[in-house]
Amino acid sequence: MKEIEDTSNSKPQFIRVVWCDNANIIRGKAIHVDTIKDKNISVGISRAQQGVPVMYDGVVDRSGLDPVGEITLKGDLRTLTPIPYAPGHSRVMGDMIKNGEVWGNCPRGFLKRMINNARDEGFDINAAFENEFYLLKTDENYEGIKTSDFTPFASTYSMDLNHEVIKDIVEALIAQKITVEQYYPESGPGQHEITIKYTDALNAADNQIIFRETVKAIAHEHGLRASFLPKLFSDTAGSGCHLHLSLWKDSVNILHNSKDKYGLSITGKQFIAGILNHLPSLMAISTPIPQSYRRILPQMWSGAFQVWGFNNREAAIRVIRADNGDIKHFEVKPVDESSNPYLALGAMIAAGMDGIRKNITLPEPIHKDPATLSSPEIGESGVKSLPSDMKEALNNLKENKTILGAIGPELSKSYLAVKNAEYEELIKLPDEKEVDLLLEKY
Repeated sequence: MKEIEDTSNSKPQFIRVVWCDNANIIRGKAIHVDTIKDKNISVGISRAQQGVPVMYDGVVDRSGLDPVGEITLKGDLRTLTPIPYAPGHSRVMGDMIKNGEVWGNCPRGFLKRMINNARDEGFDINAAFENEFYLLKTDENYEGIKTSDFTPFASTYSMDLNHEVIKDIVEALIAQKITVEQYYPESGPGQHEITIKYTDALNAADNQIIFRETVKAIAHEHGLRASFLPKLFSDTAGSGCHLHLSLWKDSVNILHNSKDKYGLSITGKQFIAGILNHLPSLMAISTPIPQSYRRILPQMWSGAFQVWGFNNREAAIRVIRADNGDIKHFEVKPVDESSNPYLALGAMIAAGMDGIRKNITLPEPIHKDPATLSSPEIGESGVKSLPSDMKEALNNLKENKTILGAIGPELSKSYLAVKNAEYEELIKLPDEKEVDLLLEKY
């Protein structure tokens, strides 16, 4: 078995085999190290797990799943990592296996398949999730939810107030081999953003799981709660999880072409066009709870319109051009932390590759805030609003044969069943009740 680096001066005891389900709940089972033989880190779980919604531990109707039968959750040894905030525990990411093969309901297996499909056509995708989150007080003397401070965007005073907890989060991420690039307080009171370096697509999704777990655990150690909910407060900024993507061939980033009018390669344009074309359906996966759509509003820097632009923070896809004109990556804005990263990233790759295969044309970029366009400008440019509620996005996904075909029949069926059940229940709840239900989940 691979040696576990002892970063906590504690003898290794348990290895957690972790998975992320259709409701985007990070789950795990821990195996004691003394019972592991022949490098086989695996555990059985009920096949019904992929039919469980965020509201309760029961199987939803129409998921195609029931409590009868088990699958194997097999740990990926390449991801074996000591957990710095849980002495004696390590973590591996789990793949769902049935009859010796990756189960059709496995989100991580889906992402692997999309990566391999792209690789078979000569392409590699690098990615990074850009997380925003709130730090909340847990003092029982406070009524309701209170933020850790009330400072504005990029406040250095906020940096000072939250120095210890942010320092410990960053150190814990680095200890888990995640490269941290930037940190700053965001515009909401008690809201923060920590950006991590891009990597290959599978590692990016694995890192997103580690990031969410680490931030919550370290916040708890400091007497705080961390929340990734997309719209925690109605009157402050929401928390997004913008997805940064780049396209590679033969170890070379191929997005840029200096001879093109806009500096984009033909293949890069097609890849971006595929994502833009499918975005109204992709949002059922990347922004998958009712609360998500309270964040995605015009003039809120959240990408409420189906457009792209250069460094345009109101466009759903922001192509990032460096000072020297080079284009190395682009950002998809309608993504938040209520989404399963394996499903969200896998679906984006499927959409981008569809753009390449079908030579989908990228429309002209929008150079201004889409919300300020006049009626003639809207008619001329063909600007459309993205879905304004979860039900609209779910209906779009239900009719999207390309994306559902990529996901596969089993996972498509269980995912749509879970998300429709969640929508029907969550939409009934007052905002405060919804936050109470979801606060510890995301």
